[in-house]
Amino acid sequence: MRRRKSKNKSFLPYLNILLISFALFLIYTSKDDVINFFNTAFPNTNSSATVLDIPPYQNKPYIILNNNQTNFQNEYNTEQTFENYSELDSLGRCGVAVALVGLETMPDKERESIGMIKPTGWHTVKYDFIDGKYLYNRCHLIGYQLTGENANDKNLITCTRSMNAKTMLEFENKVANYVKKTKHHVLYRVTPIFEGLNLLATGVEMEAKSIEDNALEFHVFVYNVEDGVSINYQNGDSTANS
Repeated sequence: MRRRKSKNKSFLPYLNILLISFALFLIYTSKDDVINFFNTAFPNTNSSATVLDIPPYQNKPYIILNNNQTNFQNEYNTEQTFENYSELDSLGRCGVAVALVGLETMPDKERESIGMIKPTGWHTVKYDFIDGKYLYNRCHLIGYQLTGENANDKNLITCTRSMNAKTMLEFENKVANYVKKTKHHVLYRVTPIFEGLNLLATGVEMEAKSIEDNALEFHVFVYNVEDGVSINYQNGDSTANS
């Protein structure tokens, strides 16, 4: 008696075709298209913006997004203060950080050291023309003055001195000053935006909205740049512009 041949064919030829197709995609596709592919395949944030929405840096430290209106969708409980920091992704990168900021979340003591934290893309490098010399700072997504959260690796990314001590600080101060003046609360979210598998963020999306009176609201993207320096966002390497 003859055996019937199985109708199930091996999947290996199809797997080989898939692998060859993917290899050809990487070889013959432009760098931007490859980045776009990995942004879709390996997302690490819940951001309302992606790097595809952000125009190239044009000598302005930040741009306004969505007409300066936040994208909060009532997904947070705003009846009491809270803080939430995303788990690090498979590359060790930070994700979304969000908090409901009020007087009760603000610290009552000086900030302690954070030197033990080495966020992705970190390099200790100096340039004489930079304020404070050091190109990179350990940058709190949610500033210490707002929640007192300090040496938390889920809240610290590598960012330039200008991004940290100038632009981000400007918006953090707006929130802090508003809370201290009104004793009201602000829903505050900061999302680092990474291109593909880069270890250094292109920048951060910052959103804030006051709860009790809607008097304060902003939605911006801050570029992780330093004038006079060329930065490799894949690994954080840098060189001074000639």
